[in-house]
This record gives sequence, structure tokens and C-alpha cells, in this order.
Amino acid sequence: MGDKVSAIEAMKKAGVPCVPGSGGELDDDDEKNKKIAKRIGYPIIVKAAGGGGGRGMRVVRKEEELLSSISMTKAEAGAAFGNPMVYMEKFLENPRHIEIQVLADGQGNAVYLGERDCSMQRRHQKVVEEAPAPGITPEMRKYIGERCAKACIEINYRGAGTFEFLYENGEFYFIEMNTRIQVEHPVTEMVTGIDLIKEQLRIAAGRPLSISQEDVVIRGHAVECRINAEDPNTFVPSPGLITRFHSPGGLGVRWDSHVYADYKVPPNYDSMIGKLITYGENRDVAIARMRNALSELIIEGIKTNVPLQKDIMADENFQHGGTNIHYLEKKLGMGGH
Repeated sequence: MGDKVSAIEAMKKAGVPCVPGSGGELDDDDEKNKKIAKRIGYPIIVKAAGGGGGRGMRVVRKEEELLSSISMTKAEAGAAFGNPMVYMEKFLENPRHIEIQVLADGQGNAVYLGERDCSMQRRHQKVVEEAPAPGITPEMRKYIGERCAKACIEINYRGAGTFEFLYENGEFYFIEMNTRIQVEHPVTEMVTGIDLIKEQLRIAAGRPLSISQEDVVIRGHAVECRINAEDPNTFVPSPGLITRFHSPGGLGVRWDSHVYADYKVPPNYDSMIGKLITYGENRDVAIARMRNALSELIIEGIKTNVPLQKDIMADENFQHGGTNIHYLEKKLGMGGH
């Protein structure tokens, strides 16, 4: 499932809806690739099978750009991921990013733990995540969740995993599966009360799931802000010494991090230094608590994206819910795609 091309094939067999695409790897037959793109309909997106983190993908809006985009993505994929395989998909213009959390023990048991909305993104990297997703009904959750759990059993999946979907005009389209625990797993833990890491360790130890689907009940709402050591305007990483630090607290506030005063943020790794999570009986309460928690969080000595997160939490459209994956880039004047 870690390879996106084989994952899509497996999902189609399991009845999970997928984005219209090439149905497999693109070869070097230029005419055939042009025909595939025409069948899917422009705009399309060329993606690396082994890609991730927003790298190894190109949007193509007209046929003249197709062949060069395929060859550039192949070269990039080979260099970055050691796998030059690429495939093609329909590019949805204004989708939301909604993902389903699953746990499966490889012993015929699988459960889905509801969905997360991770549409607040910049350059395909998530900035804010929440659970449940605004506007997704219990019926929709059951429909897509059951298919994901069924797929896990069919492919004999073992561990924690996430099915990522693009959601547009009431339709879900599978894009890939993350075969690991994800950064944003705490929001699911907060609304279900289930410790995903504990379950993951139990599964790894060869034990069956300790929960059934009936045990999964979603209560309230949770929001997570990724706290990065970076300039909030230019997004340039800001490594260095944290001279002063204070973490927020209080009812419904969770801070997951390894940093402290006098901690030196190294320049070698991803810029994320913490995750701030808030929970409330409804979305408005969770957002209000996040606004308070962000104002309590003190990190001095380096630059962080806390000002950006405060801005997002105060944004009227975000507060309304249901913004698409291009919203943040447009808000920041980056133009998106």
C-alpha cells in the first residue's frame, strides 16, 4: 500500500472510489500517454508512485505541456525517491482533503475511527487538521469508513493506517494510503478516546484489536495546529536556540512536543517542533480554546508560525468550515495552482 499505483489498484478491487486516472504506471509511449490524458480530461496531475510530502507532482493544463511534465516528474522521482515510476490522475480544481483513520490487526479485524479534515495546506503540506470534518454526515462517514475497513481486511493490512481522499461535490476520491501513524492522529484520539499508539503497539505484538466498530463513538470536536520553527511570512526554516518557552494548558488543551527552554532546534530536519491540540464539545469551543492556547504559547529565540496559526483561527471562512485545499495559498497570495 506504500506504492501509490498498486494502492489504487487494490482500492478499486475493494470498491473504494478512486480519482479517474491512468490505472497504472506511465510508460515511454508518448502517443499512448496523450490518449490517456485526453480520456481523463484536462487538467491532469502527474504524480510519482513513491512520492510524498508534496514532492513529485505536476499539474498539466494542456497537451503541449504533458510530455515534458512526465519526463521532469520521472527524473525528479528517480532522484528523490529512487523510483522513477509515475502515474496520471484527474486534477480536481477545488477539493477538500478528507482522510479516514483505520486500525487493522491482520487477523480479520479492522475498524475505522472517523475522518479528519486536513484541507488547510501550503504546498501540499498540512498546517491545520481537525476531526470530525465539517459537513460530513454520519451516513457519509459510515459509507466511506466501511469501505476502508473492508479494504484493510481484503489486503490483510496490519497496523494503523490512513486512507486519504479528495472530496468534491459530495464525492470521495481515494488518492493514497499512509501506511503509518500520522502527525495529525491526536485529533482522532481526542474525539474517540482511543489511544492509537497503544493499539498500534498491540497489533505489532501480534494481538488482536481490543476494540470493535461499536466501541468507536465520535464525541465533540478537536483541532490541531502544527507549530513550525519557520518565518511566518516567508516560511524559511528558523533553527537555533529557544531562549524562553512556556506551553499552554487548561481544559481541553494538549501539547505534543520535545522542546524546552535552552533546546537547540537543529537545521537538519523538518521544521515542525510541536503540535497544539484543543478539544471542545463542538467546533466553536475547540477553535476558541485554540485561540486562547496559541496566545499562551511562548517560544522565543527563534521564529515560529504561531502568528499564521492565530490568523487562520481568526479567519471567517475557516470558522465557517469546509475550506478547500487551495484556500490557504490564496489567502497568503501564493495563487495556488
